[in-house]
Amino acid sequence: MEAAFTPTWQQALRHGLFSGFLTGLAGALLAAALAPVGGPLWLALAVTSVLAGTAGGALAGRRGTRVDAGGIRTARCHEPWSQVVDLRAERRGARTVVSVYLESGASVQLAAPYSGSGLLADPQFELKVSTLSHLFRSHRIGGVPC
Repeated sequence: MEAAFTPTWQQALRHGLFSGFLTGLAGALLAAALAPVGGPLWLALAVTSVLAGTAGGALAGRRGTRVDAGGIRTARCHEPWSQVVDLRAERRGARTVVSVYLESGASVQLAAPYSGSGLLADPQFELKVSTLSHLFRSHRIGGVPC
């Protein structure tokens, strides 16, 4: 049994808007430094930076988590089921995230699923956490064939 969890399109959009704002701000500051008198170059670079940052941020914001017979995989790590001792939904700042606790005592925060308010909301968050928990129990404890 395999499952994939990615941020919702609203979450990816929010990530893109935030990244685009930061990229646009950096582009605007760079343009202002390069053309201190202002003009169309400053505006064009600022708008282009915002659009590019938003698109890139939205695409990067779609990275998620894959779960299969081998364990839990994110963009940063792969944790085999033999190392996973617990999965928990925890509040971290403005989000509720899924943390994976390992035999070593370390914990890993999954890129998805997560939920929060506004554009961070995921109406299926509880279902996704339940699915993750079921997969964990099935692979770690046994009882469900792969």
